[in-house]
Parts: sequence; structure tokens; C-alpha cells
Amino acid sequence: MRKNKIIPLIMSLVLGVLPLLSGCGDEESDVITLRVSSWEEYIDEGDWDEDELIDLDDGTEIFGENSLVEDFEEWFYETYGKKVKVEYSTFGTNEELYNQITIGDVYDLVCPSEYMIMKMMREDMVEPYSESFKDTTDEGNYYSRGVSPYIRQVFDKLNIEGMTLTDYAAGYMWGTLGLVYNPEFVSEEEAAHWSLLQNRKFNRQLTIKDSVRDAFFAAIAINYFDDITTPEYLADPDYSDNLSKKLNLTDVETVDSVEAILTDIKNNVYAFETDAGKADMVTGKVVANEQWSGDAVYTMDQADEDGLELCYSAPEEGTNLWFDGWIMLKKGIGDDADKKMAAEAFVNFLSRPENAIRNMYYIGYTSSISGGDSDLIFEYMNWNYAAEDDEEDTVDYSVGYFFDMDDPNADENYTVTIPASQTRRQIFAQYPTKDVVDRSVVMACFDDESNIRINRMWTNVRCFDLGSIFE
Repeated sequence: MRKNKIIPLIMSLVLGVLPLLSGCGDEESDVITLRVSSWEEYIDEGDWDEDELIDLDDGTEIFGENSLVEDFEEWFYETYGKKVKVEYSTFGTNEELYNQITIGDVYDLVCPSEYMIMKMMREDMVEPYSESFKDTTDEGNYYSRGVSPYIRQVFDKLNIEGMTLTDYAAGYMWGTLGLVYNPEFVSEEEAAHWSLLQNRKFNRQLTIKDSVRDAFFAAIAINYFDDITTPEYLADPDYSDNLSKKLNLTDVETVDSVEAILTDIKNNVYAFETDAGKADMVTGKVVANEQWSGDAVYTMDQADEDGLELCYSAPEEGTNLWFDGWIMLKKGIGDDADKKMAAEAFVNFLSRPENAIRNMYYIGYTSSISGGDSDLIFEYMNWNYAAEDDEEDTVDYSVGYFFDMDDPNADENYTVTIPASQTRRQIFAQYPTKDVVDRSVVMACFDDESNIRINRMWTNVRCFDLGSIFE
């Protein structure tokens, strides 16, 4: 991973006294300060090597010389004639961000995950986007004009107490939850189901996320496998809604069953992990690992460098559709129109197709931006994954749903001819097929009672059985 350059202490001291010597203090009052917080290493920091130039077939060249934060500050001044200073910080988990905010840290724009966005909306912490931001006739609204129609549909359907995510959040990165596996030891059929985590054939050779929500999802899918895989269930016109309701159940009976399944998994896996799973897969310490799709791409890329081919599976019974999105916080934005305009401009700047590509290249995750009238995102997909002209074992890979859901010819227009081996590898993790997104479920923002029940269950699994204390 690239690291920021360390500025010598002496330079910090010198720069710190310059405003006192310049006599130009009034100029600082004209600068808009935008406080932004996002995940660690989740934005292009620039400083690319020369051989990292992205040269698309249409002649477009994309290169990260400076960080996108620096480029935004320059672009904002050129576009609006006002200066903005971004105070950019990072967090490690959604809960860490939430705790920082509740103890008094003030941010204007943050990028949590879907369930935390919904929680903050429910607690009236989030400022809605302006109507002008959503105006698709404005060519400067790169987000509203360029967001994937699939992502827009997901946001439109998510409703929290009468509020839709479309009004309060802008998608940043998205993906699925699945299993990275070594095909030398694990078959495609074995990796096609979450029950792989219980398979004693791979005792102490598997890892699972040390995250209550990610572990809960795998276990609840195992629990309801027989219900959600019948031909009748799959053929129901309301399949998608039924699956979402089923895999978001938090009643006592369901949580007790999930606890039993996770306890069984705990006794079979090598470890619960937060970040070590990627390296453990590459080194061969484990043969399969529950993983987010973006980290799966990173893991497969790293393994490729060592001559090791890994694959990715989105289990057939259902996968978690996750996303991170930009929300403006009321406490930070307040009544400051300039600050809100700058926050929306930041989102629009990151949504420009060339900047979305820079972020995808740099961090390995998939942008919510499909590009609208611009073909750059699709061209970048071709640049990444298209088979060589003389390659023989190829297949056509269609992602029309992501780029244009309304066009009946979308699959034909948005098809990449790829090496056959890629159908369960990087492109499959970055841009899942239509059948995968059809069985994808967004995990709900649980109410307080459900959270207490689930957290108690997780404590029992990870530590000890609380109930045994009182027996």
C-alpha cells in the first residue's frame, strides 16, 4: 500500500508561523473548510508510477499524479472561483465513526456502510441532498447523471421511516460478500454454498470474518437453505423481497439457530479474522476465506503475482449486497450553504468517470458510477479484462444491468469477451452477473431489541455463553 510522505518537523514549524508573518489573515476567512472522513486507503492518493498509466482504447489516458483531494481543491477553485480546504481523516469501522460523532467530533461529509447510513438517517443525523444536486439536466452533476441505474434502483427501494436513501446518500463503492477459494483444494461445487464453512473436510483450513453482521449473514443463509432454494421459492414473482425478509429475520428462534451454526463454524475454521485472510489465502495457510468482493479482487491479484490462481464465489442461496455511500451530517453542515455546496461538489468530483476509474484502480473496489453518457467506465472494464485477440478459450460476459437497465439490448451493448477462467475470478467479483445480483440482499438496519439479541449471540459465539452464568 502507498503511504503518505512524512513532512519533517522543521517544515511544520516553519509553515505554522507563516500566517503570523504574512499579515494576510483575512484571506483565510474566505476559504471553505470541508471536514471529510472515510475508510482507510479508500481514495486515490496519487503518486502513481509511470508504468501505471491507464491508456484506454479510445485514446483516453488516466494517471494519478496528485491525490484526488488535492485535485478537488484545485478543480473547485477553477470551477466556482472559491477556495476550499479539505480536512480529510479516516476511520476503521462504522462503529468507530459513529462513536467519534456521538462523543463530539464534527464532520461535514462521511462515507459509512449501508446499515450505518440507515441508522444515522433514523436518528435524524443526516442532511438531505439538494434538489439541484439531483438535477440530471445539469452537466456538472456527475453523480446524478452517472450513477449506475442498478445502484439508483437499490437506493430508491431502501426506505427508512418514509425516507429513501436516494434523498440522503450518494453511492461510492459497492459489492457482494462471498468466498475466496483455492480451486486446487476446493471444488466450485463446494464453494457454491456457505456451508463450506462447516465442511469438516477443511477443518482449520478456513477463515470467516470477525464481524457480527458478515458472520450472521453466512449463518442465516445456511439456516434457511432448505426454505430459500426450493423451485417454488425461486420461481415466486416476489422472490427478491421474500429473500430479503428471510435473510433479515432477527427473531429469537432465528438468532438461536444462527448461534448454533456459528458455534459449529467456530469449531471448524482456522480463525475469525479482520484483515489477515487475504495474506493467509496467498500464502496457502487456508484454502477458503469469507471475503468482501473488493478484498477478493486484491487477494486474487496478489496471488497472481505469486503464480497462484484463486477464485471467488457468491453462494447460490444468497449473497449480501453491501455499499458505502457519502452522507452529509447536519451537525457539520448546519445552515452553511457554501459548505453544503462544497460537500456536494466533492461527491460530484469523485463521480467524474475518470476519477471513479482512478479510485477503482487504486483501491480495487467497484465504483457505483457507470458513467451515464460516458463510456469510460465500460472501456476501463475492457482494458482490465478483455481477452487477447489470439486467445481461444473465451466467453462473453454481460453486465448490461449495471449500465442500462431499460435498454433491451443492454447485454449486447455491454459485453466483454474475457478468458474463460475469469468467469469466477476478478471480473466476477467486481461486476457480478445478473443472476447474482438477483439473489443479493441488503442487510437491514436492525432495531435496538434485535441489536441487543444479536450482539449477545455474538458474544456467546466469540467469548462464552452468557446464559451459563445464570444457570
